Amino acid sequence: MPVLEREEYIEQAYFFQTFRERVLDGMPAQEVLAGIGDELLSTTRLPLAVGFLHVEIKGTGLIGPAMERLAHYFSAFQTHVITQAELDLSRFTMDQALLILEREARYKAEGPSLAGLFVYQFEAISRNRLGYRKGLSAMAADPFYDESWRDYIATLGARLGDVDFADLIYVRSSFFVTERQRLKPDFVPKFPILFGEKEGKIARANRGRDPLYLFSALQRQLAYPEVPRPRRPDEAEARIALLEQRVVQLENRIKSLETEGTQDFDLSQLRVKPEDTAGSPAGWGEKG
Repeated sequence: MPVLEREEYIEQAYFFQTFRERVLDGMPAQEVLAGIGDELLSTTRLPLAVGFLHVEIKGTGLIGPAMERLAHYFSAFQTHVITQAELDLSRFTMDQALLILEREARYKAEGPSLAGLFVYQFEAISRNRLGYRKGLSAMAADPFYDESWRDYIATLGARLGDVDFADLIYVRSSFFVTERQRLKPDFVPKFPILFGEKEGKIARANRGRDPLYLFSALQRQLAYPEVPRPRRPDEAEARIALLEQRVVQLENRIKSLETEGTQDFDLSQLRVKPEDTAGSPAGWGEKG
């Protein structure tokens, strides 16, 4: 898959944003896909892709498989994020997935740094627990990365957990090379340098700390795109939902009591009549 034109990523950002907002407003996904294609720039390929998504979702109810079939247009990372949101037991919501893809597409339209794109995608996977094996594989397939980046991403799966993530950035930065050359002028790195001096300084300052602090520092200092945080549950909303549930339960109980109160029972229908019996047994009432 080649890197798309800038206008494609601009339209993708608009599509993911509008799709998310309208679904949150209560519109069915099929209805959104049926109408949003007319709003997209016709000189891009996105209207055709959205039309295909609309046809497929009517048959399967899912978007992920359709995006996978459009691998020449949607990246593997985009497909992976949507697929994870569509899993039956996933706590990763669709509106969260669409917001992640919206910000990624907007960043790509602005001419991203590869380091910034990598950090954004990796944080999105780790923060939302989207699976490192499949997630890193999807990242490596992004057309923005060259061979050096793909090799680096491929090695992360084996080293995560054993090596601090900040170190994985620090040792591949120009700042690491500068420090080594101060001690050993003829030092030559074994692997290609992927991160700049500022990334290396920030990574070294966050060695041994929570990786979320590293992500936050890179966003503040280098204007890296911010991965959306899952929305914290609102206590007021939770209480309202609980009250609504209890009101429904009370209404059901009242209806049940009203139904029982309106039922008329004719006790005479339960009384056994003599003519309905076989008579008194033989010898009943005789003295012995």
